[in-house]
Amino acid sequence: MKIITTALEGVLIVEPDIHGDKRGFFFETYNRKRYSESGIDRIFVQDNLSFSKRGTLRGLHFQVKQPQAKLVQVVQGEVFDVAVDIRISSPTFGQWTGARLSEENKLQFFIPEGFAHGFVVLSDTALFMYKCSALYDPADEGGIIWSDPEIAIDWPVVDPVVSDKDQGYTRLAELRPEQLPRIGGSTPCGSH
Repeated sequence: MKIITTALEGVLIVEPDIHGDKRGFFFETYNRKRYSESGIDRIFVQDNLSFSKRGTLRGLHFQVKQPQAKLVQVVQGEVFDVAVDIRISSPTFGQWTGARLSEENKLQFFIPEGFAHGFVVLSDTALFMYKCSALYDPADEGGIIWSDPEIAIDWPVVDPVVSDKDQGYTRLAELRPEQLPRIGGSTPCGSH
């Protein structure tokens, strides 16, 4: 497999080795030893699968006290996937990076703890699968409005379908430090 770095430290694109012939294809979607040797050394404790229709935008989500690293991929369809750096002490705080993930390119996107995550569906439907390094806790969930003008994500959809919950999130600049992820068990400090 090939690891591709992005503009944000820790966010990686994984290009798996595909073994294909006239019957179809095979590839490892995860191998703890191989991924660890490539810098993705998290222990994943939960797998999720979501189904969404064209134009659906989910995000931008994160957990505060139990931040999650995520390894995401699309098994059917195509999405534009985004990670936003919300690590208070990071020099790239508030910046984003994205990747197109599809059943054709079979790319994976690794998003470490301390990032908000979201995606929008570009195909008629999409099956989106992801691993998490911490269990989902609805009481610990945080979010940022997908259209935050200061982050200025270049979403490739004009009028996305967004849940009421996701539409109700605030801008990153309006969040207090204690509302952002705590990395390494420490309480966030500083201001933004």
